[in-house]
Amino acid sequence: MIKPVSPASSFTIRDLSAEFGVTARALRFYEQKGLLTPDRRGAQRIYSAADRARLALILRGKRVGFSLDEIKEMLDLEAIDSGGRAHLEESIKRFRERIGDLERQREDIDAAIEELEAGCRWMEERLADREPSEDLRKRLRAFEALAEARMSAWTGAAPEPSS
Repeated sequence: MIKPVSPASSFTIRDLSAEFGVTARALRFYEQKGLLTPDRRGAQRIYSAADRARLALILRGKRVGFSLDEIKEMLDLEAIDSGGRAHLEESIKRFRERIGDLERQREDIDAAIEELEAGCRWMEERLADREPSEDLRKRLRAFEALAEARMSAWTGAAPEPSS
C-alpha cells in the first residue's frame, strides 16, 4: 500500500524509483508510452502526486496481468468527459474477464500442485518399499554368516571376521 501524500507533492525519478523498486529506465519507458507525464525543470523530470498514484496503479495492473495498453486505457478514464459510461462499463467488463482468467489460473495452479504432491507421495512410497525392514536386514546378515561358514567348510579357509 502506498503512503498518502499531499496533492502538491513532487518527486524526482530517483524518489519514485526507490519508493516503488523500479528503475529510472522503467519510469522513462512509462513516460514514453504516455502513462506518466512528469513536468520538466531543465533536464530533470518532476513527477506529481497524480503521477505517483498512476505509477502505483500501473504496477498493480502489471502484477495482475494487464498489458500496458490496457492499463493506459483504464488510466485515461479520468480524461473522459462524454461517453464515459460506456468506457467505464467496458473497463468493468475487462476487469471481470481478468478476474475470471486469474481464478482459472489459480485453479490450474492448485491442480498442478495437487498432482505434483501426489507424484511425490507415490515416489516416496516406492522409495520406502526399496528400503529393507530391520527384520529382513537381520535375516540377511544371518544368511550371509551361514553362507560364509559353508564356503569356509568347502574351501577349508577360516571364515573372515564380520564387521
